[in-house]
Amino acid sequence: MQVDLLAGTTHRPAVLARPVPTILVFDSGLGGLTVLARVTEACRGADIVYAADDAGFPYGRLEEGALVARVLAVMERLVARHRPDLVVIACNTASTLVLPALRARFAIPFVGTVPAIKPAAAATRSGLISVLATPGTVARDYTRGLVSTYAGGCDVTLVGATGLAALAEAALRGERVEDDAVAAEIAPCFVEREGRRTDVVTLSCTHYPLLLEPMRRVAPWPVEWLDPAPAIARRVLQLLGPEVAAERAGGHEAIAVFTAGVGITGPLRIALAGRGLAEVLIEPLPLVS
Repeated sequence: MQVDLLAGTTHRPAVLARPVPTILVFDSGLGGLTVLARVTEACRGADIVYAADDAGFPYGRLEEGALVARVLAVMERLVARHRPDLVVIACNTASTLVLPALRARFAIPFVGTVPAIKPAAAATRSGLISVLATPGTVARDYTRGLVSTYAGGCDVTLVGATGLAALAEAALRGERVEDDAVAAEIAPCFVEREGRRTDVVTLSCTHYPLLLEPMRRVAPWPVEWLDPAPAIARRVLQLLGPEVAAERAGGHEAIAVFTAGVGITGPLRIALAGRGLAEVLIEPLPLVS
């Protein structure tokens, strides 16, 4: 503390406000909204950018080299424009392949989303678990490595759903999604073997929790559905520090960014606003074949 003898007043050193951190939540489409909700809830003192590379959706159709190149190109643009302090890759397909390249390219933390096979193996009582994912995630050596490492004592069924992510996107756009379509996508998850039944299903695509209610409704028997979003939010909070959990005066900023924006309907804008994303930006970045 410094005392001004002439004025008789006391001067305290100025306390510099800590910069508000920015979290970028990235997905190929709208599935990352399930992760966004948990991250926003945990990190009320951070600004949020939700980025959907809808020009490249779905990532599962891209060859591995093309997928790595695409995510790096989009991330170059996003990091330059929005300067995030941390990035969440809220996409299993991308996380199981691209995280090493991202961490090598950028000097900021990246938090990935990988199939919750370890907690599934810990939770099962029947020993039958299913990994509900995209075909790309199911095909990755990374996923099979998780099964070998953490679920060696379980019977694991890998299910590559071809249309479930698109159904989730359609539901958010306000389109009708039939129960029969959902039931057909999840049917291979339910296995009966020697008097045992599947009792845990990992939702290994961030789109899938968007359809959790219809999936529960059409499931042939009850199971535990594992959503990795809470664990991702805890990791983000751990990396940024506990201060980011406190809501600051005036609230936080949150925007949504799309690389194409062709599917942004009125109902979707309402859904985004309901998740705190009232401002929607289009930053075009076409997919080059």
